[in-house]
Amino acid sequence: MFSALGHFAFHHRVATLITAGLFLLAALASLVHGGALSAGTVSGLEATEADALVATIIGRNPDTTVVALFRSSPLDLPAIETAWKPLRSDPRVTFVSPEIRRSDDGTVGLALITLDGELTDALGVWPSVRATLTSDRVDIITTGRLPFMSQLNATLERDLLRAELVSLPLALLVLLLVFRTVVAATLPLGVGALAVVGGIGTLFALSHVMEVSQYAINVCSLIGLGVAIDYSLFTVARYREELAAGRSFEDALVVAVDHSGRVVAFSATAVGLGLIGLTFFPGSYLRTMGIGGAIVVAFAALFALTFLPALLAVLGPRIDAGKLPLPKLTLKQGLWHRLSQWVMKRPVHVLVSTLAVLLIIGAPTAWLRVASSDITVLPPGLEAHRGFVLLGTAFPDDSATHFTVAINFPDEPVLNAARLTALSELSDRLAALPHVRLVQGLTTGLPPGTPQAVLLHPPPQLAPLLATFTRGRVVFLQALSASKPTSDEARAVVKAIRARRAVADGTLLVGGESALDVDTTHFLLSRAPWAVGFVVLSTLVILTLLLGSVLLPLKAVFMNVLSLSGAFGVLVWVFQFGHGRAEGHPLEPALPVLLFCVLFGLSMDYEVLILSRMKEAWDRTGDNRLSVADGLEKTGGLVTSAASIMVAVFAAFATAQVVLIQAVGVGMAVAVALDATLVRSLLVPATMRLFGDANWWAPKWLHALRQKLGFEATPSTP
Repeated sequence: MFSALGHFAFHHRVATLITAGLFLLAALASLVHGGALSAGTVSGLEATEADALVATIIGRNPDTTVVALFRSSPLDLPAIETAWKPLRSDPRVTFVSPEIRRSDDGTVGLALITLDGELTDALGVWPSVRATLTSDRVDIITTGRLPFMSQLNATLERDLLRAELVSLPLALLVLLLVFRTVVAATLPLGVGALAVVGGIGTLFALSHVMEVSQYAINVCSLIGLGVAIDYSLFTVARYREELAAGRSFEDALVVAVDHSGRVVAFSATAVGLGLIGLTFFPGSYLRTMGIGGAIVVAFAALFALTFLPALLAVLGPRIDAGKLPLPKLTLKQGLWHRLSQWVMKRPVHVLVSTLAVLLIIGAPTAWLRVASSDITVLPPGLEAHRGFVLLGTAFPDDSATHFTVAINFPDEPVLNAARLTALSELSDRLAALPHVRLVQGLTTGLPPGTPQAVLLHPPPQLAPLLATFTRGRVVFLQALSASKPTSDEARAVVKAIRARRAVADGTLLVGGESALDVDTTHFLLSRAPWAVGFVVLSTLVILTLLLGSVLLPLKAVFMNVLSLSGAFGVLVWVFQFGHGRAEGHPLEPALPVLLFCVLFGLSMDYEVLILSRMKEAWDRTGDNRLSVADGLEKTGGLVTSAASIMVAVFAAFATAQVVLIQAVGVGMAVAVALDATLVRSLLVPATMRLFGDANWWAPKWLHALRQKLGFEATPSTP
């Protein structure tokens, strides 16, 4: 199959390049046309349903409501009204506070703005609405979910551009050190650019028919560039090797595509299956991240096996044009042979000491804590973050953690004696909870000395109170706490409120930021075992068929877990414990899931390179020790080169301002570095030596199945 692909690329190189060019134009057109990218949300949660019910009462969507703060000393009300006036007639604005609330010291004013539509719609128009809110006499600062998401998206775009500007030169430098010629070094970058542009363009096109998260774009760039360069590296390296051995250009290309194509196809399948594991989180932003990642990986493999060979066929002898007097990055192959022999002479000592190092690095994982991101993940200098800090200083009750409680009754009128009694008991129960300092609701809003029964036949002066907390069949109240929304104390309050759902004949739902954190975390953790099980099982099946071994796939999974635990340990140490950062913060709940699904497949990239070459030597010699040494010698330099590029690309994303993207970059760079050094160079040969011939044992039915499916010959590696 792959040799035929090589012949096709050689004889139809012009048509292949034209097709790739047309695809690139279509992708660029999609990028120019743009799309509606959504925020990182999860649908179908109780907190979301509760907040939607409350929104019907207060008449404002909390997601599209902006807090505007005006600061001057003394507070300049005429200047505020002048700045405020254009919003009252703006058709994009559905609500504007009729009055400006003042802080206790009289230097800060507060007002609310609500934009039309849902959050995705409001994100598109908010920057232009914000531009109309200006004054040269008062300082105006906005905050809230809408400004937070708007500035988060803008920051992500800048992070993406900065990471690409950093990663591309780093990757080019590594490629120049590997190939030492300009032409050969730039080819993988071209494939990477084509795959990334194609993946992002496809996502923009999909965003017109389905919800696509902004994070999916970052994943496309992060993963696509790394794997595309890796896959191209395999093909170009083998092509140059075959040319150096005296083959013709066509024969060299066919052999390169035949040998490296299987490795590329397997790696893309493994990485793609890992990313498909993210689709086990329906209704969440992880799903589109998985879809986007799988698309860009497929493009990376496709172009590495079609566009790149066609380009090599056109270049011919010019593949080595632009030679540079640079030192080689890869170590001499003889060194890898000596390293494998050194390890296999003392396998127990190497195994124990390497495991000890990896376990120490991964030890902080035991203290891993997850919590949803809040506005503090933005850099302190951004407006939404500054506004949040000012809100907490000037209006403590407004910045406090709010637990919104919506009670849905079966019929109207919503109030009767039994329901009033139950609502009063609920208010008392909430007020008695630890860490709750204030409860606001119908029964707590009555003037002192007013009997609650007056609400059954309220006088006109109580109409505002009823309108604030009731509408139709729904009654709402809220509890305030000084605890941080993602703290254990706040989570305990949410769980305590939900412990008793019945309120007379109504049903209680809890919303607010803390409830959203609890629900999101539960959603991700409840589905994580299914995603992990799918990724592990599918990887085991593919590895078993490829290698014809029962033991090797199990060892591969175990070693992947070691690499991942090391990455998580570093993430906890840096981002949760705060070492090297201003302050620590629990990890985003999606981060462990995302890293597992991405890295489990990426780690197999190097696993198959090494083990398949070892299997080839085993089939030829039947000598396990010789096979291990030969496999490590033939692949050690290539793994070093590929890992160096991956680390360079991923480390560039660690320069992001958004903590989630920083953590993804750091985690992936650490995992790949550990995988390519301690695991593949030391653990693999040590365990292979200890298990001996048992590495290659397989039952007869597996041999028969591999022969039937065409896996009887292990693919050679570049």
